[in-house]
Amino acid sequence: MGPVLAGVLQLLALIGGLALAYIPLGTYMAKVYSSDRHWRVERWIYKGIGANPDTEMRWSAYLRGVLAFSAVGVLFLYLLQRLQGRLPGSLGFKSIDPDQAFNTAASFVTNTNWQSYYGEQAMGHVVQTAGLAVQNFVSAAVGIAVAVALVRGFARSRTGELGNFWSDMVRGVVRILLPGAFIAAIVLVACGAIQNFSGIHEVGQFMGGSQQWNGGAVASQEAIKEFGTNGGGYFNANSAHPFENPTPFTNLFEIFLLLVIPFALTRTFGVMVGSIKQGYAILATMATIWVGFVALMMWTEFAHHGPALQLAGGAMEGKETRFGVGSSSIFAVSTTLTSTGAVDSFHSSFTGLGGGITLLGMQLGEIAPGGTGSGLYGMLIMAVIAVFIAGLMVGRTPEYLGKKIGTREIKLAACYILITPALALVFTAAAMALPTPGNSMTNSGAHGFSEILYAYTSGANNNGSAFAGLNADTQWFNTTIGLAMILGRFLPMVFVLALAGSLAEQKPVPETAGTLRTHKPLFVGLLVGAILIITGLTYFPALALGPLAEGLAS
Repeated sequence: MGPVLAGVLQLLALIGGLALAYIPLGTYMAKVYSSDRHWRVERWIYKGIGANPDTEMRWSAYLRGVLAFSAVGVLFLYLLQRLQGRLPGSLGFKSIDPDQAFNTAASFVTNTNWQSYYGEQAMGHVVQTAGLAVQNFVSAAVGIAVAVALVRGFARSRTGELGNFWSDMVRGVVRILLPGAFIAAIVLVACGAIQNFSGIHEVGQFMGGSQQWNGGAVASQEAIKEFGTNGGGYFNANSAHPFENPTPFTNLFEIFLLLVIPFALTRTFGVMVGSIKQGYAILATMATIWVGFVALMMWTEFAHHGPALQLAGGAMEGKETRFGVGSSSIFAVSTTLTSTGAVDSFHSSFTGLGGGITLLGMQLGEIAPGGTGSGLYGMLIMAVIAVFIAGLMVGRTPEYLGKKIGTREIKLAACYILITPALALVFTAAAMALPTPGNSMTNSGAHGFSEILYAYTSGANNNGSAFAGLNADTQWFNTTIGLAMILGRFLPMVFVLALAGSLAEQKPVPETAGTLRTHKPLFVGLLVGAILIITGLTYFPALALGPLAEGLAS
């Protein structure tokens, strides 16, 4: 079997698995967030944190809950790292420096999981399990909660109430993420991923010296890392490490895990707004972009330029020989079109155009299918923009799901789509203009520029993957990328929840003959076009200086 055919068959198998999970998981999540019942363990949690799960919240109160909970998470994780040297189970590792502790705390609380450290050489068992793994669960649950609040904004009328943040967050962890990650961890252990609390030990000789590894609760963290679209690896090699990702099957299984919730949430959306067809339209938009990017990535990476690449079956530099070009291409596209950031190959060594595809995937806003929750609310914001554009074309007040898109709504949507590119491009410009940050680049020219552009794009979009050539463990990058992650996570949430509150207060507009049918293929095409054009206009100059220049020169 040739490598191209193998890649296509893996893609088809993945699509089949996602299709099988789509209806049951999406419908189940809709029931989770629509139920009035509280499980006993959930009541214990509410009592422990002093929250009343039955109190409805307006958007401002919901936002305060998100921000307060996340701020406590940042502080706790920061202190845990700073005290690591005094904690049991630290494996002898020292406490983390202040700038790196801030960066890591911001990273995991914002569901980014950017890592400027070597996991197996810096973090002990306590920080990994009590700190990083916990945030993998709760940060993902926060993203789903905000998405559900926006869906309620479309579904409800004549009320500003969007549900209860504490109830939504706890249910996301207890009823969705914990059971799913538990099953996934068992699968990974059965397939060879490690799960222990062993210390540092030698595993053999390597190039004349001893090679040392430490164990850890790797399979359980790997499961929620993918299932919650987090991405932070237990080891520096991330999902290219055989302890995290032992076989080609686990590689495909991990891709399935990082895609299944974001895709299934479109079903949840359709059920909650009372129109399954609307969910299918959003699903079709996401799937069109995802499949298109995978096909384009495979084409660029399988292109044979010279006898070496022909013998290897594609551009194999930086890719795991266990997985090959096809599987690595699917993983790279899936991890950058979601907010996962896990890698089974190193994007810096992709072809120039291939690296550009990973960049563009993040720059789209990670909405195809995006992260847990963030992908759905990002796509719904783009749907609002697309409806507005369609309304301008025909001279009609734009409507979406029975709600008018007026001045307030379009201002909030515009602020949402502008804030992330502004963060990525302004921080990139500052790093390129100042003399010191440039010293962290491994490469010069277009590729070096791509390293820095990728880092801030990854941080601002809460992705977490890296171009692998940039030394980001400096005070400048730890601080500025940390700020980009925090602002890129919570400022958009402000606009999303404000929009949800505005929509929930409206009374529904009856559908007429002039209403745009937003469940039809025409709207799907309009939405895809709006996403690509808006992103292209925003990022094209920066892409032209980096990956496009490199790709055209090679």
